[in-house]
Amino acid sequence: MSIDPSEMKSSAAAEAADPNARMKELVALLNKASEAYYAKDEEIMTNFEYDKLYDELVSLEKKTGVTLTNSPTVHVGYASVDELPKRRHEKPMLSLDKTKSREELRDWLGDQEGLLSFKLDGLTVVLTYKEGKLFEAVTRGNGEIGEVITQNARVFENIPLSIPFQGELILRGEAVIRYSDFEKINEKLEEEAVLAGDLEDVRYKNPRNLCSGSVRQLSSAVTAKRHVHFFAFSLVSAVLPAGAQDSSSLEGAAQQVDFHNSREQQFLFLKQQGFDVVEYHRVTRQTIMDRISYFEEKIRTYDIPSDGLVLLLDDIAYGDSLGTTAKFPRNAIAFKWADDTQETTLREVEWSASRTGLINPVAIFDPVELEGTTVRRASVHNVSIVRQLKLGIGDRILVFKANMIIPQIAENLTKSDTLEIPAACPVCGGRTEIRAMNDAQSLFCINPECPAKKIKAFSLFVSRNAMNIDGLSEMTLEKLIGRGFIREFADIYHLDRHAGEIMQMEGFGKKSYDNLAASIETSRDTTARRVLTALGIPGIGSSGAKLLCEHYQDNLQAIRKAGAGELSLIDGIGPVLAQNAASYFADEKNREMLDRLLAELRIQKSAPAAQSSFVSGKTFVITGAVHHYENRDALKAYIESLGGKVSGSVSKKTSYLINNDAASNSGKNQKAAILGIPVISEDRFIELCSGKGNQ
Repeated sequence: MSIDPSEMKSSAAAEAADPNARMKELVALLNKASEAYYAKDEEIMTNFEYDKLYDELVSLEKKTGVTLTNSPTVHVGYASVDELPKRRHEKPMLSLDKTKSREELRDWLGDQEGLLSFKLDGLTVVLTYKEGKLFEAVTRGNGEIGEVITQNARVFENIPLSIPFQGELILRGEAVIRYSDFEKINEKLEEEAVLAGDLEDVRYKNPRNLCSGSVRQLSSAVTAKRHVHFFAFSLVSAVLPAGAQDSSSLEGAAQQVDFHNSREQQFLFLKQQGFDVVEYHRVTRQTIMDRISYFEEKIRTYDIPSDGLVLLLDDIAYGDSLGTTAKFPRNAIAFKWADDTQETTLREVEWSASRTGLINPVAIFDPVELEGTTVRRASVHNVSIVRQLKLGIGDRILVFKANMIIPQIAENLTKSDTLEIPAACPVCGGRTEIRAMNDAQSLFCINPECPAKKIKAFSLFVSRNAMNIDGLSEMTLEKLIGRGFIREFADIYHLDRHAGEIMQMEGFGKKSYDNLAASIETSRDTTARRVLTALGIPGIGSSGAKLLCEHYQDNLQAIRKAGAGELSLIDGIGPVLAQNAASYFADEKNREMLDRLLAELRIQKSAPAAQSSFVSGKTFVITGAVHHYENRDALKAYIESLGGKVSGSVSKKTSYLINNDAASNSGKNQKAAILGIPVISEDRFIELCSGKGNQ
């Protein structure tokens, strides 16, 4: 779903013409955005746009004295989806009034003491515990009725399933997904989509949407993979069981725990029960400005999504005595960071392809200072937003950082609407097409052979057992390929042509680029085995490449010319792998690509394998954790360097099974026992290699 540009009329003109008509228009727009956000986990306008329209509606309601029945200023959230069971909240969950003024926040506190905390940006969840056990978890929903997600909450990363408190405890908190986990999960989702042949964009736009989708799954198995965390921000009630002996209870009667009229005491109590509590600081009128500055600095590198702060009165009785409005409680207020907007000129829109074929538009503009950093780029997300903003090269635009972190375009002041949507993929030059996806229009490359769709092949190429190039993670490769810097393996050795642009990429600078360039240069001196491994021939991994190189004495030309029949005669290769290798080298495109790659490399002859009277000629299987070597691959490489072989499964040909847990009931241990294969530890292996142990 997207907002049509024609809906975003000039507020001043519309208000002057007919304020009541403008209010109806604003209510419709905001409710449409709210439905997308709360019920569909989609965003059809930025927070900046929503807040601007919301504030305009509030101003009109005050000016006219009219509030429409369906106004978002009196309704909270949106009706929840239908798939999950529903539950009415014991107490309505109101939203918070807000301000962007530090002075207003200070004046609101007055002479009271308060708790200032991060306002986390995830999905609000209410937890109920009975007799020390998690009884129920319910989402916020529309503030009155939420969705029951108890089984999903049980697999959150940090929720205690049992707590010391044996009465009934009800608390509220925010379910969130960290930025670091968000990137990894998006990569995994995209990888799974590619393997399934799904070319639609499966990446979530932000951690909040991913969290909402993860928490509201019908299968808790999906939720468990998403690393959801929960941070408590409010205690609703804590009722002692009847007959409980407590300094604050009456014997034989159930009653609320006494927190000595302090919200902070409630937070400390929740911590004692094992809950992670949102970070907060106690503040007064004299100290609140310093604490705001503290949070402002911390949010720049905070791994947990946050869209502002919350100020809560510590005095429970006084706060409750203030009551509520139709929508807001009066004992707390939200502080939203005032968006630091800067005007600049749009110089280019870069279209970057991803492994699903989705081509994302990225705005490049004259550098501006935002929240203490220099910003030159901002994602525009999709074709719908490009058209909504009516972008054109040379336009004057306003840019800001959403949540003080993510650069976005707030407004296009020129609205030339002259930007052309590319008909060709920036990576492969193949044809593109616009597809409707999640009610928005997105651009896709439809060439199945597009290099951008083969991130895994490039990831294998640079891996440790292949060309061993540090600094090229999958995320970095995707950026470089998406910009057209890398189309085939040989292009990696010409990244110096794009050095200036790479140094301007997010996460890069001169030092990181220099380190990458040095690693690439080092990889030019390599072996035939590494090159064969790097090509990604189906089934020909490091071990298969070793067998081929040993048989042909590192002569890549001989390997390329050998037919399937000849290759299949090599011990350990077999007909299937032989056919895979022969077919790969028979393909003209592969041969030409390999020629261009070899022109960049200096192939070194492999050193003759060292011999060990114990290892040479024997076959080993490695299982379980290792302690003396970096990992099992390192131990495998050591065995092969001494003339031994390493297999992945135990068979009659196995000489030894290396397992530091010789008493385990693993399948390999059991098979070794049946076949009479000796099981030795790493320490024993090292002894035997040194000749100190009896064989």
